Amino acid sequence: MELIIDNLSKTYSNGIKALQNISLEIPTGMFGLLGPNGAGKSTLMRTLSTLQEADSGSVFLGDIDVLKQKNELRQVLGYLPQQFGLYPKISAEVLLNHFAVLKGISNKSERQELVKALLQKTNLYEVRQQNLKGYSGGMKQRFGIAQALLNNPKLLIVDEPTAGLDPVERNRFYNVLSELGEHTVVILSTHIVDDVKELCTNMAIINQGQVCLKGNPLHIIEDLKGKVYKKTIEKPELDLYKQNYQVISEKLFLGKPTIHILSDTDPGDGFTGVDSSLEDVYFSQIFNYSNLKSN
Repeated sequence: MELIIDNLSKTYSNGIKALQNISLEIPTGMFGLLGPNGAGKSTLMRTLSTLQEADSGSVFLGDIDVLKQKNELRQVLGYLPQQFGLYPKISAEVLLNHFAVLKGISNKSERQELVKALLQKTNLYEVRQQNLKGYSGGMKQRFGIAQALLNNPKLLIVDEPTAGLDPVERNRFYNVLSELGEHTVVILSTHIVDDVKELCTNMAIINQGQVCLKGNPLHIIEDLKGKVYKKTIEKPELDLYKQNYQVISEKLFLGKPTIHILSDTDPGDGFTGVDSSLEDVYFSQIFNYSNLKSN
């Protein structure tokens, strides 16, 4: 199964071009979609989930025309939005059973077995009778995945799923998604670079509604090998370094900015070479694209 997106565009009534000729080929497995807030990620996710219309372009999941055959797509779609509400005074088991009824699983014994299996898959079975108001953020996200899997989807879309989760909950969520990606097209939309680095074999970076870069994360990182340098500087020097070097990121270390720059040759001036990372790739693409748009 493969999801083919071809020249997908969307402009809102206020003139914002949320998607500009987006084209992607997404195979079975985990696919990471990186981009800053406002890049167009959520617009793309809502469009793929049939929650809003595109202006132009086409999307196919196998033989299903996603933009025209919405009911057929919904039968094989699982969707976990960035924000979703839950009934706080109902147990996970009761609510998941209710969702299963709404999705047309009418056979009671079949429904009970499915609910049990999904609660076990998402590591919620031991707390299945606990009201959802007592769930942590990570537990609620795992419940969200459970409801998204009720129809055994061929396409699973998760939008910013690990924002706000502690490291333990994030790892649990990673494990669930990794298992699902073995047999399903899973799109992980996020601005957290580590999510993509840990989980995805294919990815794309989008900014201002356009695809900046796409490919295998390891291959993309390799392309920056030997081109990333770092230096710790004084705060008042930051603007000067930005004028003289291609500064792609800055972090505070012991109260001082540590900057990463891109350079095809050793810049000297106290800089030291560092191993390239997916974070460097991400920031370099955002930097280059922003400069291109401003010139």
